[in-house]
Amino acid sequence: MDLIAKFAEELNWESLMFSSLRVLFILLAAWIGLKIVRKVLRKMERHLIELAEKDGTTEQQKRVETLIRLVRQAIFIVVWVVVGLVVLREFGVDIAPILASAGIVGLAVGFGAQNLVRDVISGFFMILENQIRVGDVAVVNGTGGLVEKVNFRTIVLRDLSGTVHVFPNGTITTLANLTSEWSAYVFDIGVAYKEDVDQVMALMRQVGKEMREDNTFGPLMVDEVEIFGVDNFADSAVTIKGRLKTKPIKQWDVGREYRRRLKYRFDAEGIEIPFPHRSIYFGEASKPFAAQLLNREQASQAVSN
Repeated sequence: MDLIAKFAEELNWESLMFSSLRVLFILLAAWIGLKIVRKVLRKMERHLIELAEKDGTTEQQKRVETLIRLVRQAIFIVVWVVVGLVVLREFGVDIAPILASAGIVGLAVGFGAQNLVRDVISGFFMILENQIRVGDVAVVNGTGGLVEKVNFRTIVLRDLSGTVHVFPNGTITTLANLTSEWSAYVFDIGVAYKEDVDQVMALMRQVGKEMREDNTFGPLMVDEVEIFGVDNFADSAVTIKGRLKTKPIKQWDVGREYRRRLKYRFDAEGIEIPFPHRSIYFGEASKPFAAQLLNREQASQAVSN
């Protein structure tokens, strides 16, 4: 108790009070500044998104959302680090050794945390080169899903089953973006060998043209359906390959609707979509099946007699 009382007597309460007030003022100024920054970034984001919507593309919108979020994170980190140093200085802590040692510690951390540095550098160039954005559908290291977050250190995907996959940027060896600027739905349609393939391809183009004129699916398509031609002679079908170019992430909606309409049109025109057939062959050395049954019947009658 005597030690506490002695410490309280030696403490400069006036200086402590002014330091506390300055710290509160600094924290309040930082909080207000971050509020202003958040509001400015939000208005900037809305403005840039409106410009992107006028152009009729969602690519710039996704890029704007990703960059604004990363800029917000970087500003918040820098502001709170500076505020922390200023607060320490107000309480009489000499921050010069801290700043000097930060370089040494940073160097040591750089050697010890090479993976972290690699992830951050890889993420920086990934964002700078606009390789991937929030809202894209991508395949990362063989795993596909919707991009939910793009950070300086990690990329977060959610697949169709709802599973979340987190990939450190430095470990990404393969990256396939399925929704960059435009998307494509590639399809293989099999028809029977007896069908006229030219007539079938003309019918497929007609169905694509009707979808292009549709009020719902037409705006989602970038171009007319592309029919590449006969691609393969399968076991029981002639395969015709084609492609639908759509706006990003709309390829599956348009592709499924195209297949649905094509099925109804094939049924109406009597065009056969074949299915595999299997024939059972007993071989030339064996007796015919009917002869085997007759021999078994005769043998059973002889035994009964």
